[in-house]
Amino acid sequence: MAKTSKTVIVTGGSQGIGCGAVQAFLERDYNVVATSRNATRSKDLPSSPKLTLVDGDIGEAATATRVAEIAIRTFGSIDALVNNAGIFFTKPFTDYTAEDFTRLVSTNLNGFIYMTQLAIKQMLAQKSGGSIVSITASLADNPIAGINASLPMITKGGINAITRGLAIEYAKDGIRVNAVAPGVVDTPLHSNNPKDFLKTLSPMGSISNVQEIVDAVIYLTEAPHVTGEVLHVDGGAHIGKW
Repeated sequence: MAKTSKTVIVTGGSQGIGCGAVQAFLERDYNVVATSRNATRSKDLPSSPKLTLVDGDIGEAATATRVAEIAIRTFGSIDALVNNAGIFFTKPFTDYTAEDFTRLVSTNLNGFIYMTQLAIKQMLAQKSGGSIVSITASLADNPIAGINASLPMITKGGINAITRGLAIEYAKDGIRVNAVAPGVVDTPLHSNNPKDFLKTLSPMGSISNVQEIVDAVIYLTEAPHVTGEVLHVDGGAHIGKW
């Protein structure tokens, strides 16, 4: 198929922030490859000739390989990647199990590494630059008392660090690497949490919506001179105590 516009891969693309990003990129005339465990069964994603869905566990290298191959075969390029797939849950530090840590590393770190390596390899071959944007978390910079997320934040803090490292490593190739660090976002992840409590987790006393995070993703994807940036969309929560 002839390349008609830029192609973006969105992981965790079937709901929440990922689904919002898929829709936003389609509206901007991108070709989109969206992946998640159940992407093809999502009722929230539109039907479009510019959208291809791939089922799979992003923590497995074979899934990333399949996604990259489908993007190149279907649309001819990989111009941008949004590493949105991630899991998050809270426990007292001493209650986290080895299985918990394995799950977190598989999705949040392995998924990032496998997909980002393949995207960058293709971008280098294309010699036309590219963009990587990952979703991390404001909690990685400013823990909040009572929100016991120490183990998940090992992974999110790691993404912040590798974002800066890769930005320097590939700057001369025109490949930009950035991240968005949300605070509390109104997604299915928080469907069982009281809204009044969630509002206390932001200095502004408000909850971000999906579109606000998507807007940040689009900005970083298309900002030609922004790289190595961790953009907080959290009502100021990363600043400190309030």
